[in-house]
Amino acid sequence: MNSSEETPLLRPAAVGSSVSKHEAIYLRFSPSRKRLLLTLVSWCGLIPLFVAGTFIPSIPQIALDLNTTGPVISFAVSLSVFAACLGGLSGATYSTFYGRRPAYLVGLPLLCIGSFGVAYSKAVPQLMIWRFIQSFGASPGMSVGAGVIGDIYKLEERGQAMGIFFAACLVGPALAPITGGFAAHYASWRVMQLIIGAFGCVMFVAMVSFFPETSHPGTRGIDKTPDESPKLVFINPLRPLWLLRSPNLLAVSLSGFAVLLTDYVLLVPLAYTIGGRYNITNPALIGACFLPCGVGNMIGAPLAGRISDKVVVRWRDRRGGVWYPEDRLRATMFGGLFLVPLSVLCSGLLTEFVPGRIGLILNLVCLFFNGVGVDIVLSPSAAYAVDVMHDRSAEAMAANSGLRSLMLSIAIAGILPLIDTIGVAGANALTAFLAWVGYFLLWFTIRYGTQMRAWVDVGYSTAKSN
Repeated sequence: MNSSEETPLLRPAAVGSSVSKHEAIYLRFSPSRKRLLLTLVSWCGLIPLFVAGTFIPSIPQIALDLNTTGPVISFAVSLSVFAACLGGLSGATYSTFYGRRPAYLVGLPLLCIGSFGVAYSKAVPQLMIWRFIQSFGASPGMSVGAGVIGDIYKLEERGQAMGIFFAACLVGPALAPITGGFAAHYASWRVMQLIIGAFGCVMFVAMVSFFPETSHPGTRGIDKTPDESPKLVFINPLRPLWLLRSPNLLAVSLSGFAVLLTDYVLLVPLAYTIGGRYNITNPALIGACFLPCGVGNMIGAPLAGRISDKVVVRWRDRRGGVWYPEDRLRATMFGGLFLVPLSVLCSGLLTEFVPGRIGLILNLVCLFFNGVGVDIVLSPSAAYAVDVMHDRSAEAMAANSGLRSLMLSIAIAGILPLIDTIGVAGANALTAFLAWVGYFLLWFTIRYGTQMRAWVDVGYSTAKSN
C-alpha cells in the first residue's frame, strides 16, 4: 500500500456539528491565555534540563569536594536521567487520570526538596539520593507540558507551539552550563542547587495561582469513575511504555535516543575532552563552551516546529484533505541525515587532530550545528507523538522520552570509559553511525507509516480527534 493512500485511521473529519464541537474544545482559552499557559509550562519544562546542565560543568569540583573521582560523580548524571525517565512516566500517567494541574503541584515540591538536599550533601550516597528526588520532581515538566500543548492547540498550530515550548525549555542547555560554571568557580556548586530550589518554589506558587486544568472535559480517568469510588488510586507508572508496542512510536523513540546520544557524547565529557585538549580548566569557561549547543537548540526547535506545521498542511492539501501523520516527520530529514551525525563526527576528529585556537573554534561551531540538528529532529518527533496519540498525549510523550532516557542513563555511564578505550574520534564516529541508524528509522516510518500502524493499533488518533 502506498503511503499516500487513505486509510480508515486517516479519513478527514466530517463537516457539520461534530467539527464545530471539536473546534470549540480549542476555543476554551483565548490566544493571550494560551500564551500565558505556554509560558508557564515552558518554564516548568526548562527546569529538568537546567537541573542537568548546571551539574555537568561542576563535576570536577563536586568530585574534589566529596573526595571522589569524576567518573563516580558522572554516575549521578546517569542516575538523574533514570529518575527523569521514571518521573516523566509517573507524571504523565497520573496527569491522564487526575489532570495536568495536580502533576505540577506534586512534582515541583519534590524538585525543591531534592535541590536543597543536593546542596547540603556531604557524601556521595547523599548526593545520589537527593539528586534522584530532584530529577524525579523536575521531570514531568517535559511530558506533561507536551500534553498541555496538545490540550490547547489544534493540529495545524501544534508544531509551532511545540517548537516554542522546546525552544524555551532549551534555554536550559544554553544558560545552565555557563551559569553552573560561574557559580562553581566564583562561589560553590552548592549555591547553584539552592538557586534551583528557590526557582522551583517560585514556579510552584505561579502554577497554583495561574494554571487551570487544561485536560479536555470528560477525558480524565477521574471523570469516568463513579462518585462513590476512591479518589486516591495507584496507577502503574510504567503503563505508558506499553504504547511502545506501536512500531511507529518505538521507531521514533529509538531514533530520538540515537540523536540525543550525540548531544551527551559531546557535552558530558566536555571538561575532559575539549577542556583537556585545549587546556581549559576554569569551570566558568568550560560552562561557556556549552553555550553554542544551547543556542543551536533554541534556534532549531522553533524553526523545526514551524516547518513541520507547514509540511503537514502542504501534504494534506496534496492528498485532497487526507491527513497522513507521518508527514510531520519529513521536517526531521535534513537534521537527521546531515547536521546531527556530521557535527559529532567532525568534533571528534577536530579534538583528536586539530590543536590550538582553530581546533577550539571549529569544535564550538560543531556544537552549534549539533544543537540545531538535534532539535530539528526532536521537535517534530514530539509533535508527531502527540498527533498520533492525542487522547493520551502526555503518556505518548513520556513513553517516547522515557525509553530514550532509560537507554541514555545506561549509555552515559559508558561515555568516559569508551573515550578512554578508543579515543575521542573513535567514540564520536561510533555515535555518528548510530545517528545515521536513527535517521533510517525515521525515513522508514515516513515511507511505511500506514502499514506500521496497521500492525498494532494502540488507539491512534484520527483527523477528527485532532
